Amino acid sequence: MLGRRRIRERIEHVLSLSKADQTEVVFMGETEQLTRFANSYIHQNVGKEDVGLRVRVVVGKKIGIASTNDLSDAALERALESAMTAAKFQQDNPDFISLPEPQSIEEIDGFVESTAACTPQKRAEAVRSICLPSREHALNASGAFATRSFEYGVGNSLGVFVYYPTTLADLRTVIMSDSGSGYAAAASLDVEEIDAESLGQEAIDKALRTRNPVDLPPGDYAVILEEYAVSLLLTYLAYMGFGALALQEGRSFMVGKLGKKIAGENVSIWDDGLHPKNVPMPFDFEGVPKQRVDFITTGTANAVVYDSYTAGREEGKNSTGHALPPPNSIGPFPWNVAMDPGQATKEEMLASTKKGLWVTRVHYVRPVHPLKTIVTGMTRDGTFLIKDGEFGRPVKNLRFTQSILEALSDVEMIGHDTKMGREGFMEDFIGGVRVPALKIGKFTFTSTTEF
Repeated sequence: MLGRRRIRERIEHVLSLSKADQTEVVFMGETEQLTRFANSYIHQNVGKEDVGLRVRVVVGKKIGIASTNDLSDAALERALESAMTAAKFQQDNPDFISLPEPQSIEEIDGFVESTAACTPQKRAEAVRSICLPSREHALNASGAFATRSFEYGVGNSLGVFVYYPTTLADLRTVIMSDSGSGYAAAASLDVEEIDAESLGQEAIDKALRTRNPVDLPPGDYAVILEEYAVSLLLTYLAYMGFGALALQEGRSFMVGKLGKKIAGENVSIWDDGLHPKNVPMPFDFEGVPKQRVDFITTGTANAVVYDSYTAGREEGKNSTGHALPPPNSIGPFPWNVAMDPGQATKEEMLASTKKGLWVTRVHYVRPVHPLKTIVTGMTRDGTFLIKDGEFGRPVKNLRFTQSILEALSDVEMIGHDTKMGREGFMEDFIGGVRVPALKIGKFTFTSTTEF
């Protein structure tokens, strides 16, 4: 960890040398310790430290970007020179107005010393509490336990300087039998909140109950989606339409829908970078403070997120604090998405279902028709038939092809507990998706698998 003073000094060194009309410097530093396990044994313990500094210069309406992971004076000067050269050969961007001015940033404490200081021995003890019970049941446990420290700093020639250190602990495990598997995961700023033994038991239980799955024909089924499945589907929903650039370019499902009903009245989805139960970050990668944005409120499409560039393209809009690090082709993106919980327990969802499917997790999700929010993917690590309010036989995994918004328009019950997931490409961001479990009246499965 370099600390606020050292990072500010490096950023201001670049700013002091720049001859551009405007200059921005983004610093990102990470220290990661990772313990991997497979076949119920630890097979790797690794550590890494990395820093990155990105320079964005504005010359007239031309923009150039360069990066380096060398913080020496000479390397920073080369990065600045490269950014200036890149700007020289760019076309004017008529939509660019300005880098952001300084704004007040809310102070939050996201750095947990116990996470930053977590030792290989402590991670090994956590992994042991998963592997030993797995061996006792003749199961194979695999997964990874990571503890990370991050530092972010943003400064620009208009007077912006912000700094934020944070931590993250992330444990995931897949436990396999000869014909089934179970999954469990948890993430938190505080490593002490990761209950490895409980996660192991959750995955072991699924692995034992998924043995000898039966075939089930494709078709429309009522489903209970655990939080793991919901978090990945909401990640893809965010990707397909909660950003202003997608809206402006006509490729968002929100086009023409703002102010209109697009989901059930019991569905509200939002983003809040200061939410204490997610992975908070008080500003974005332009140094703009995070704002809460309500995407869908009681089923009605309400808003999308902006960075300074997309806000400048629309009259009366301001950045909501959702810029990604430059260079960035997808525009602003929400990485603290959450869904309002309901009142139901998963046991109540199960008891209320005469016939349906219980889905623990989904994977290999890909957009098919973003404007209709249709995605395809596979169930994984615990899919069960539900009959007369009780678990039936485990079933072989199924491929689904389903509109997410259609599913969210048919939500019959919402869990009162929530979990924070970092599924899919959400792993690339300091954030997560906090969601409840859902019972959905109809979900379309289009084909079967052999496992």
